[in-house]
Amino acid sequence: MPHDGQPAPTHTQVILDDLLALTAAALPPVDSLLVTATARVKTLVTDGDRVSGALIETHQTAAHGLAWIATYAQALRQMQNWAKKLESEGSFGETEQLIHQIAFGEYLWQIYGGIQMNQGEILRLQDLGLDQSDMRALMEPAIMTLTQGGNTQAARTRLVELMQEHSANITTGASGLEEELEMIREQFRRYAVEKVEPYAHDWHLKDELIPLEVIEELAEMGVFGLTIPEEYGGFGLSKAAMCVVSEELSRGYIGVGSLGTRSEIAAELIMAGGTDAQKEKWLPRLASAETLPTAVFTEPNTGSDLGSLRTRAVKEGEDYKITGNKTWITHASRTHVMTLLARTDPDTTNYKGLSMFLAEKTPGDDANPFPTDGMTGGEIEVLGYRGMKEYELAFDGFHVKGENLLGGEEGKGFKQLMETFESARIQTAARAIGVAQSALDISMQYSLDRRQFGKALINFPRVSSKLAMMAVEIMIARQLTYFSAFEKDQGRRCDVEAGMAKLLGARVAWAAADNGLQIHGGNGFALEYKISRVLCDARILNIFEGAAEIQAQVIARRLLG
Repeated sequence: MPHDGQPAPTHTQVILDDLLALTAAALPPVDSLLVTATARVKTLVTDGDRVSGALIETHQTAAHGLAWIATYAQALRQMQNWAKKLESEGSFGETEQLIHQIAFGEYLWQIYGGIQMNQGEILRLQDLGLDQSDMRALMEPAIMTLTQGGNTQAARTRLVELMQEHSANITTGASGLEEELEMIREQFRRYAVEKVEPYAHDWHLKDELIPLEVIEELAEMGVFGLTIPEEYGGFGLSKAAMCVVSEELSRGYIGVGSLGTRSEIAAELIMAGGTDAQKEKWLPRLASAETLPTAVFTEPNTGSDLGSLRTRAVKEGEDYKITGNKTWITHASRTHVMTLLARTDPDTTNYKGLSMFLAEKTPGDDANPFPTDGMTGGEIEVLGYRGMKEYELAFDGFHVKGENLLGGEEGKGFKQLMETFESARIQTAARAIGVAQSALDISMQYSLDRRQFGKALINFPRVSSKLAMMAVEIMIARQLTYFSAFEKDQGRRCDVEAGMAKLLGARVAWAAADNGLQIHGGNGFALEYKISRVLCDARILNIFEGAAEIQAQVIARRLLG
């Protein structure tokens, strides 16, 4: 980074001196830049005295870019909190210090020079209406030192050396979580290694449903009732615990890590919006996996625009008849109940006329996937994320009991669904970390085993650099995700934090999988190699539970008020 009239500092040591002081000093200038950027973008999108949705759309690059800058600022702050906590506990060792300085060195440079929103879109500060005088806020000595000496080849090489020395560790660098959560991590890591990883690639290649015995074993381990209160048969654990479990199971196979997602969504819906009778009936069944749920929200041609749903629910006596079409319904066949969003007020064309139902159905099998009267379905063949299968569904006078209207009140469906978004996005961010970690595990082993030009691949600097950056970005995404989970556990609104975690986590997972395949070279393009599956699985993370553009939109709207 240029510095007015001063030579750039040089640092030959691997770990920077006074690292935590440097990274602490780098945060206020980033926060100041974010304040300036927010003001500039707000000027662009304000009509009169209010922020205009139409102007946000017109200036979408600026608005979404602001979300990315804010995500980076929050990510660096959480990395600083992680480092300080480890230092206070005497756990801030060489591995953690290298991760920390590389993270700051890289992300500060990206803030200044360009953030990769995706492969073809780089966000630069001038896109936010900032000029060179505004950028000088980043020309502080601490930032200069970190950008010049933080993410060096020597630092990345040393980090990978340490990764090889401590390959038995579950995570590269201490996670910063308390001992109880790390014990949970160890339990589910063991399960994934023994019962998931050896079979996942075969399930993927054969496009098979995850065996029911795996679901039964996960039920015994409490996966489906993890955050359901004990009074309803669950474990009553934190969202942070949910993150750890999702992370380690997804590290084995994203399909297994995602089995609990639908139960998490259904339980959140019922806990937040259900009647006492609905809670007493459904929550124990969800917790034990006696009842497997599926989420039935999306429709053809609506995508993320849930307010435009057209599936209708017509009341007949005390009950309802559902008619319409749904798509991208995960695990739809062998589940017992659908959390189904439908329009109960035909005179509305927005979210206000929507209601949520707990629509019961008979589980299907291969021969007859949808045996319940009034519904039919067909499988959507997909690249990855295959263990539960995706379906299109059609409803024609499908019967739903009146007692299964969530909360017993019409018109509350969209609001009820909104209350699940935070948890769903936190859990998806955790799944993304698991997928990224899987890519690192596979690629690390391959780079050790594969020899070219007389030496192992890991000894080539550009290979080791890829591995190092995977480890660093996984830790950044991990800390941002844990932070959003802690906020949720404290009962604080965290839609922005959850959106940030999902936004960054999905990009990190795709980058890790893509770089992992590159390390494999031509072999990575062969279906027999696991990295080919991980690449396909990683790609969905930027789309479901709110596409990256939707996450950025949500974050931007909140930042801009």
